[in-house]
Amino acid sequence: MSYSSDVQMVPSGQSADADRPYFEIRKWNAVALWSWDLAIENCAICRNHIMDRCINCQARQSSASGPGDTPGSGSSSTGETECSVSWGQCGHAFHYHCINKWLRARNVCPLDNREWSYTKHSR
Repeated sequence: MSYSSDVQMVPSGQSADADRPYFEIRKWNAVALWSWDLAIENCAICRNHIMDRCINCQARQSSASGPGDTPGSGSSSTGETECSVSWGQCGHAFHYHCINKWLRARNVCPLDNREWSYTKHSR
């Protein structure tokens, strides 16, 4: 019995193209999702979510919006488009504008009354 030279004999359990990959990646679009790793989700001063704008920024934005503006499309009167977050030495996080206003009256953390010291400030 003779076999044609065009047919390749392959042992059982292996593919004929064992050296070639099954598919070739020509283009790859990566998608990523991130979030802050915070135990604190709300600012204890204004009670808004820590990643949202504080109540002062929201008020400035709504008063600066004209009749043709859509909410969230413009920047506040200070030129900022985001309300930043500040962390204290104690590990508590607040909106920068909220804690800044609080510190004018008392230089302690609003939650644990420890002396306030900034450790991180970010947008």
